Amino acid sequence: MTPKTLRSPLALAILAASTLANADVELTPVTVEADFRQTDVQQIPEAVTVVGSDDINARSAEHLEQVLSFAPNVNYSSGASRGRFFQIRGIGERSQFIDPVNPSVGLVIDGIDMTGLGGAATLFDVKQVEVLRGPQGTRFGANALAGMINIRSNDPTKETQGYLSARAGNYDSYGLGGAVSGSISDSVQGRIAINGYQSDGYTDNIWLNRDDVEQIDEIVARGKLAFQVSEDTDLGLTYLYADIDNGYDAFSLDNTRETYSDEPGTDAQDTHAFALSSDTQLSDALILQTEFTGSWSDIEYSYDEDWAYGEYIWLDDDPVYQPDPCDTTQGPCLADFDGYSSFDQYLRDYDRQSADVRLMSGTDGRIFGNTTDWVAGIYAMQRNEDLTRNYTYLESPFESELETTSTAAYGELSTQLSESLRLITGLRVENWTNDYRDSDGIEGSTDETLLGGKVTLEALVSFDHLAYVSLARGYKAGGINTDPDISEANREFDTEFNNALELGLKSSLLDNDLKTRIAAFYIQRKDQQVKSSYAVLDTNGQPESFQDYLANAAEGRNYGFEIEADWNLTERINWELSYGYLITEFVDYTYQIIDDDEIQEVSKDGRAQAHAPQYTAATAVNYDLTPAVSLRVGAEAKDEFYFSDSHDEKSDAYILWNARIAYAQPGYEVSVYGRNLTDRDTQVRGFGGFGNDPRKGYAEEPYYQYGEPLTYGVEGKFYF
Repeated sequence: MTPKTLRSPLALAILAASTLANADVELTPVTVEADFRQTDVQQIPEAVTVVGSDDINARSAEHLEQVLSFAPNVNYSSGASRGRFFQIRGIGERSQFIDPVNPSVGLVIDGIDMTGLGGAATLFDVKQVEVLRGPQGTRFGANALAGMINIRSNDPTKETQGYLSARAGNYDSYGLGGAVSGSISDSVQGRIAINGYQSDGYTDNIWLNRDDVEQIDEIVARGKLAFQVSEDTDLGLTYLYADIDNGYDAFSLDNTRETYSDEPGTDAQDTHAFALSSDTQLSDALILQTEFTGSWSDIEYSYDEDWAYGEYIWLDDDPVYQPDPCDTTQGPCLADFDGYSSFDQYLRDYDRQSADVRLMSGTDGRIFGNTTDWVAGIYAMQRNEDLTRNYTYLESPFESELETTSTAAYGELSTQLSESLRLITGLRVENWTNDYRDSDGIEGSTDETLLGGKVTLEALVSFDHLAYVSLARGYKAGGINTDPDISEANREFDTEFNNALELGLKSSLLDNDLKTRIAAFYIQRKDQQVKSSYAVLDTNGQPESFQDYLANAAEGRNYGFEIEADWNLTERINWELSYGYLITEFVDYTYQIIDDDEIQEVSKDGRAQAHAPQYTAATAVNYDLTPAVSLRVGAEAKDEFYFSDSHDEKSDAYILWNARIAYAQPGYEVSVYGRNLTDRDTQVRGFGGFGNDPRKGYAEEPYYQYGEPLTYGVEGKFYF
């Protein structure tokens, strides 16, 4: 082997594959498709977790939230029927109500930007889930301050193939789906996948005597076409349809899975989306890639705000709910208690269209003395978000419109400095505008030019070790506070920036049986967007109340490390491990409260940020008991974390156990699975600092939404 052989990680991967092939060992590369050029996960110089179809099937996962534990330092927030708000390295949104949100974590499904629409992130017929951690300023811009999640479904095949899938489990859950793929002609291939999944959910409504108020009712269909227009041009067309009609009744006054709501809510999403992509080899020196996408989504998010039905009985000085008519012989009747009853509904229409056109160097297109590959592109996006809020205490519906446009130019250079050193530089310049108006008479607009990118130095330490160090800058656009009571001086908030340093080492050891990925990072959060407040004074100049609003009121530090390993201990035993350690803290965050009729400053300096557990971990052992029978036993753990930046309520730390045993033959597979085998309660969303229970005089208490309990079932697949 000459030194020139090791000019690039791509050459290294090819040589490794050739070496293993000569040794009669089959190598299946794990390719990251979210990058400009598809790259093996061991060769891309950044922290990326790829959850493949084997891991998705082994978890018997229906939705993205059920596989995120494979990625270290990744968390999610529910507050809905599914976990649809994501946090990477402690950064990310946790909910959305009346205000528009510019997300910190991007979500892309088959090339379609579905950021903020995580309900559609189902996993049937999905090839892999890629979790990119750290700012993705060059490739994805404003929606990827903390990172991004890329979901890729299976592509069409030339050979005719397909499968039918069925499952059934506790909580009256069942699913049925199928996929078929093959050639339509010599130059056209297609694939169709359709899946439906239903469950009663994990909540019992005592007042309505129902066990399906949090039902899951999801239908997702995908269609893909691949065209070979010529020897030099490939086209791809993708269509995605999601019909999500889930219930939402998660919070109980008793902090249990038993609720008393008389008007359970809904968490629904109806989406039609498409992507049209092309890849053209203009010459040996030049490649043209284009992608045009569009999505149209109708969203309903609603809930019983008082979590109750309004009639209360006191029995022996113990407040309890009495679903029967009031019987005064049992004690004092408070059926006429002056409580409140309210229902809150948010109806949103999302329309998004985007175009991405880029030129890339081909095999003969390197510049600067044939040392540098390059990418140059332009991007345009338009997003419209229309909201109608129906709320019990509003005289008429609240309506708002937000129009967002983004235009960007970006580029990347990959320069081979020597046989073992490569320098990657990327830059993105993006113009982001918001135009907002609502029925309360609030109007506002923002217009910003944003700058982000990355500089990475990659070193091939040896044949088995790739080291890198990178400096990245990410950004999240500013916006407009919509509350009409907010002063005009606080109407707008500015862009948040992240400056991130990352060091990593990726290794292939023990004849490629052990693959490890280690990363350490430090993130400086500048102009962090958090809730702030200011005092509202009465006519005598005394503090009367406080007005909350979003402001650039904090700085932050997020740092830690991540370890991932995949080890083939023997030909029949495989061990997987991921571990993340994360420290987050506010550097400069204060807000005001009223205490004893005086304004008090509350400092959060040094406190951890919300939804940022100090550790996350997942491990699994896969054991092929026989050529046909396999067993997987896994566990995942998460440290406690704060639910919010503005109060100090926390979740509990936990460890969950999962298992699956499968029997597979060439034409079919049958398996039995269980998740959360010890039936551990976990909190996936929490609130504090407010009272909602009239039995206790609306005293301030914490309230929790619980995650998935013990679930088990049987599933089968028939291949053809």
